[in-house]
Amino acid sequence: MRIYLKKFGTTLISRQNGREAFAALQSQLTALSQKEDLELDFSGVITFSPSWGDEFLSPLIKQYGSRLILINTSNPSVKATLELLEKINRMATRH
Repeated sequence: MRIYLKKFGTTLISRQNGREAFAALQSQLTALSQKEDLELDFSGVITFSPSWGDEFLSPLIKQYGSRLILINTSNPSVKATLELLEKINRMATRH
């Protein structure tokens, strides 16, 4: 299953907005099978803050682990935030 993060906006900032986006995603995740990967596509995202990412990505990393795949992560804002979150959470993501 592929989720396009730009549907939550092109400027992904604030913990509150990250929590709301995570809550909105939950209904879609019920359709994800046990063997299916969850792909998060960052195309179109301009700004990606650590606070938004922590609220949205950290629970997904814990829940899906290696089944979580991040794509189109070359934007400098996205790249820097992902590196920071990986260090803070001591978790690796596939991208």
